Amino acid sequence: MPERGIHRILVCRPNHRLGNMMLLAPLLSELEALYPGAEVDIFGGQAAACLYGSHAQVFRVFQVPRRIARHLLATLRLLRQMRGVRYDLAIDACLGSQSGRLVLALARARYKLGFPGATTRPSSAWHKLTLPPHHAHRNVFMLRAAYRGGTRGACPPLEVRLQQDEISQAGAMLRKLCDGAPVPRGPVVGIFTNATGAKRLPETWWQEFLDCFQRLSPGAQVIDVVAAHGQSQLGDRFPSFYTRNLRSLAAVVASMQGFISGDCGVMHLAAASGTPTLGLFQTTDPANYAPYGRGSTGIIADGMTPSVAAETAAQWFQEVLDTSDSGSAPQGAAQVAALS
Repeated sequence: MPERGIHRILVCRPNHRLGNMMLLAPLLSELEALYPGAEVDIFGGQAAACLYGSHAQVFRVFQVPRRIARHLLATLRLLRQMRGVRYDLAIDACLGSQSGRLVLALARARYKLGFPGATTRPSSAWHKLTLPPHHAHRNVFMLRAAYRGGTRGACPPLEVRLQQDEISQAGAMLRKLCDGAPVPRGPVVGIFTNATGAKRLPETWWQEFLDCFQRLSPGAQVIDVVAAHGQSQLGDRFPSFYTRNLRSLAAVVASMQGFISGDCGVMHLAAASGTPTLGLFQTTDPANYAPYGRGSTGIIADGMTPSVAAETAAQWFQEVLDTSDSGSAPQGAAQVAALS
């Protein structure tokens, strides 16, 4: 890839899962670093418009219908609009995605970048390279491997670029949730219990987990963040927050000191807000999907008793608070301090 002359970029990720849309964030940051004067279009799910529509470099988001088979004409119109633009660079941002590869093939671009298949391109020099395990890092690795100029440094973090008014409104809402106190009585930790399929931990597991976590972290104020379906696994036990607006959710989480979640897209959104996030994994490997950076991490909860998991979570949360007290506060903690 040349160092100059790349002005129009297309990122292909036709998928609706929040987690998959969030994992695009490091790639967009890397494109901004390598080609700061370029304009980026995204061919992706509806969440992409909410998450990245305010990015200075993002010009257009082609929002793929959630059920393509039921909206073939609308999808074809989007593809025609996309093909009406001649790009300098088009990127298929997912290893093994047939739909992403199809969009890449249809795009009109001088350079096309994607993960070559082991069977279709067995002679590709790409196969001699070792992919990083984390899926958020792979697109950045691919772009750096193809880039002619020098690149260095850690992979960019997950991030949602929140505006100050979003943060201020969220901080005020969080204070109301915490019994209306002008300043929360103690550090606030959000809990998100939902996940899809086998990744979801049972309600009884979460109840026992929180019993133990509260004993070990008695000063923490727990906020139950309710999933999009509107049903909490924790009942009325804790103050709860519900929204289907992803940016509002990110802003509220950014005003907390910590966030504990099942393995899901909200976990990645929480980490992207800047608040230290702990992901609890059942069936997937944290090496591939764990939240990272700014105190975020993941643990394997599969086979772990709720009490043992709570002990690990309480220790992690205390380390997060100690780091904040030492002066290197994560973004979320710094925002609460500024708003209180």
